[in-house]
Amino acid sequence: MRKNIVAGNWKMNLDYEKGLSLFSEIVNMVKDEVVGDQEVVVCSPAIHLHSIAKLAEPVSNVAVGAQNIHQAESGAYTGEISGAQVKSTGANYVILGHSERRAYFGETNALLAQKVDSALANGLRPIFCIGETKDEREGGEVFDVIKTQLEKGLFHLSSEEFEKIVLAYEPVWAIGTGLTASPEQAQEVHAFIRDTVANHYTQKIAAETSILYGGSCNPANANELFSQNDIDGGLIGGASLKSRDFLEIVKVFNTK
Repeated sequence: MRKNIVAGNWKMNLDYEKGLSLFSEIVNMVKDEVVGDQEVVVCSPAIHLHSIAKLAEPVSNVAVGAQNIHQAESGAYTGEISGAQVKSTGANYVILGHSERRAYFGETNALLAQKVDSALANGLRPIFCIGETKDEREGGEVFDVIKTQLEKGLFHLSSEEFEKIVLAYEPVWAIGTGLTASPEQAQEVHAFIRDTVANHYTQKIAAETSILYGGSCNPANANELFSQNDIDGGLIGGASLKSRDFLEIVKVFNTK
């Protein structure tokens, strides 16, 4: 079922105690201030996962996710973390395909397809990131890039498997830059993503797929972005490190 989701990505920030403190603030604010049925997901560094998952247990609309997994179930992969290990912490989501993983760690669409398989096999819901760079946008390649990322990373899945996927459109040129796609630009790509899913699977599956916007989303622009027909929430970076900013974004859905 398509739902509104606001997911925070803490990236490589916050030590153990600061992470627990921030998450506690978020949970309490959600309990006190969120009146809609939107889901709040916090994707933290691995050191926080078990502890914040425990804090999230009493709150039905708060979930926890990891920021990456390895494609293998186990083995001699020093420094990596498997889907099974993440699931054992109590986490339910994992971000895959983030542009920083693609750019800094060379993650390919083929590798990400394997990671998606591992996540699903271990009961994790992937938040699968897709998006174009500045050069690709200026070169008119946006739709080709998006389609290829979907086809190579996800379209090997059965309909039943794909229904567990959350998509996140992140224009790479807008991540951490202060630049934001206009609501019209974001909606255009989100609509294309939904149409591409419909063409490969069915209109019903496409209509029920949550597609998030990621790229310098903040309390000032969230309402206009989330008001677009095909934008179902956000994957929030910097603003997720401030409890009040993050909750103001979550609360956009209180009135929808």
